[in-house]
Amino acid sequence: MGKETGFLEIKRKGNPFRPVAERIRDFEELYDGISEEDRRAQASVCMNCGVPFCQSGMLLSGMLTGCPLHNLIPEWNDEIYRGNYRNAVSRLLKTNPFPEFTGRVCPALCEKACMCGQYGDAVTIHDNEKFLIETAFANGDMQPRIPVKRSKKKVAVIGSGPSGLACADALNQRGHNVTVYEREDAIGGLLMYGIPNMKLDKNVIARRRKLMEEEGITFLTGVDVGRDMPSEELVKEYDAVVLCCGAKQARQIPAADPAGMKGVYMAVDFLSSTTKALMSAQTTDLAQAKKGSFISAKDKHVVIIGGGDTGNDCIGTAIRHGAKTVTAVEMMPKPPEERAADNPWPEWPKVFKVDYGHEEAIKTFGKDVRLFCTTVTDAAADKNGKIKSVTLADISFEDRRPVIHEETKRTIPCELLLIAAGFTGCEPYVPDAFGIKRTERGNVMTAEGKHRAGDGKIFTAGDMHIGQSLVVRAIAEGLAAADEVDVFLMGYGR
Repeated sequence: MGKETGFLEIKRKGNPFRPVAERIRDFEELYDGISEEDRRAQASVCMNCGVPFCQSGMLLSGMLTGCPLHNLIPEWNDEIYRGNYRNAVSRLLKTNPFPEFTGRVCPALCEKACMCGQYGDAVTIHDNEKFLIETAFANGDMQPRIPVKRSKKKVAVIGSGPSGLACADALNQRGHNVTVYEREDAIGGLLMYGIPNMKLDKNVIARRRKLMEEEGITFLTGVDVGRDMPSEELVKEYDAVVLCCGAKQARQIPAADPAGMKGVYMAVDFLSSTTKALMSAQTTDLAQAKKGSFISAKDKHVVIIGGGDTGNDCIGTAIRHGAKTVTAVEMMPKPPEERAADNPWPEWPKVFKVDYGHEEAIKTFGKDVRLFCTTVTDAAADKNGKIKSVTLADISFEDRRPVIHEETKRTIPCELLLIAAGFTGCEPYVPDAFGIKRTERGNVMTAEGKHRAGDGKIFTAGDMHIGQSLVVRAIAEGLAAADEVDVFLMGYGR
């Protein structure tokens, strides 16, 4: 169980952020590491609880807490503490095929459910996971796992985000012949073009792709199934088709763009344009990227609608561009500093947090740039049709409906408006091409808890199935769908 008295003696020491003044000059990853000695000490804090909520992913009060992959966290924490890294990574990979992704971008649901965190600081599970997988790569332990025996079954996975990659990996390991189709020019889905490089270096995705290709998976990029490739061809050629296209139907904000004016973009388009420019120039220094190849916030007044992770990423990216000002608008009230009485452990803590982008904004502009209980009611353009200002107003909620306080309306300059207000389901053209139904929320319809869409050979997984969620949950979805597909193809599972 690690060190018996570790949780009493050792204080939490997570991977520190790089200094703000240094990191906002580039798109290198955000964190520095800690020493191997310190990392083993941090792992020793894990108590191997009788009921480890950290690995017991569940929904409590409609919120996910604990690891949806059911990672064997106390086991590999103990192995890290004892220096048995090869044993530790074998236990980690038993449940999580991509720790290098979750160890960087997961919000650490496991830590929110950690017993040590009920009254003090949680174990550094998230950082321990990243250390473990990166050590395995550095030591040469991450070698291709080529299936000994192949089935004659062929599976097409449409979409290469975390759910598609997880599904493809699992089906390939079971001996099926897997081809992954991706409409973008690189695999990864939102891992590649939704999450900025400072949170997830794109070389990490390229490294995983190389490994998966060596294991026998075929990736076909630049193929937009349902448009470039008819669905009928796939249904005819493959024994099963798994749709993992994400929930990329962005929520529209009509008041923010009443006439299609220039300078208004969806957050994902803004973020992906920066990533593509950096990749094209093979750099993490935006100054070296080709001018005009990305949506620039340099010297502009930037307004961001939406206060989630994507909004935070937009703040950090705009600051790296050299924005003149940044204002982030959030409809919901500011969360409390500590857990409310009706939000007890081990529920996900609905508390106020300062993420990396918020910290950078405070250091850059001298204040937190977030405005809570605020909305954009109108936008105005100049004579060239380019946005020049937005009108803000305070709101309150009555019967869960927002009420605009007219007397609080004010106009602020805005030369770049980014909409990070979430998504409303999958883009309909793919399910429509396969003739499968969608729910009222825009997700592919299946029986509850299942992944088969209808009674044919079409399956689905990830955000396309459950709606906008987390990378770790998408991976769990992909693995669950792979189990169903395996039984469908072979008549039995593992």
